[in-house]
Amino acid sequence: MNEKIKALEQRCWSHRVNGVLVDGHLHFDAAKFAELIVLKCAEIADTAEPFLSSDLIKQHFGVKE
Repeated sequence: MNEKIKALEQRCWSHRVNGVLVDGHLHFDAAKFAELIVLKCAEIADTAEPFLSSDLIKQHFGVKE
């Protein structure tokens, strides 16, 4: 997995589920992960001119067609 995707993924693990502390268990927040990806893609798209934003997004995350 691309290091930038791993960095986003690491930010989504928590000892809380819906704000409630869960003792000893880590929970992956998939909604937060999706939100972080969308926010990063939007940030990239804002800087895309004169490039295709889709190309910059794929390049950022190391994804090839």
